[in-house]
Amino acid sequence: MDTKSVERWANQNRTPRLGTARLAAEALGEDMFALWPSLRQPRAARAISPELVALYEQRADLPVSVFVDLLGKATERIDVLVYAAVFLHEAYPRLNELLRERAAEGCAVRIALGDAASENVKQRGEEERFGHGIESRCRLALLHYRPLLGAPGIEIRTHGTTLYNSLYRADDQLLVNAHVWGVNAFGAPVWHLRRTGAGTLFDTYAASFDAVWNTALPVEES
Repeated sequence: MDTKSVERWANQNRTPRLGTARLAAEALGEDMFALWPSLRQPRAARAISPELVALYEQRADLPVSVFVDLLGKATERIDVLVYAAVFLHEAYPRLNELLRERAAEGCAVRIALGDAASENVKQRGEEERFGHGIESRCRLALLHYRPLLGAPGIEIRTHGTTLYNSLYRADDQLLVNAHVWGVNAFGAPVWHLRRTGAGTLFDTYAASFDAVWNTALPVEES
């Protein structure tokens, strides 16, 4: 660093190299970026989350075996947040047995279903052009899961929240079925996430599940 270089920086609006600028700023006791704002590098945008495993254009593209395999491998936690999702029981009648088996192995299972009487469920029926069909499907889903009431390690609740995404979590993996206004869930996108510690997307959805769960009401045995 010489006198001529300093003169060029001051009189000709020149910007020194990063290393030289750092040394000069230290010598002057000033902030380097205050002296040369152009050296501030914008934070690089990350185009894709490191937690994104796959993106599917619609749920119909996924065979039910993807959901079953995911849940079947869980060892610590299974969380399901839906309005109905009766496609699981319809395509895989052993779903309750699978959940019992996972719970018996120490896996905590939480199932949150839509409250058929809630205004948000009724509104979803109108938006997805299901009419009262969505309410019937919520009741049917509850009938499917009712045999699990009282099973150790399994909790079932109903919620009346606006469902922005259906969530299917197994430990550190998560299938997120987005909901698009006017489109049935089977025609809406799904993204497969895996918690890596290098992103926050997974934890955002996990926190969303917990928020809904805390407002949901336990289903009573009858």
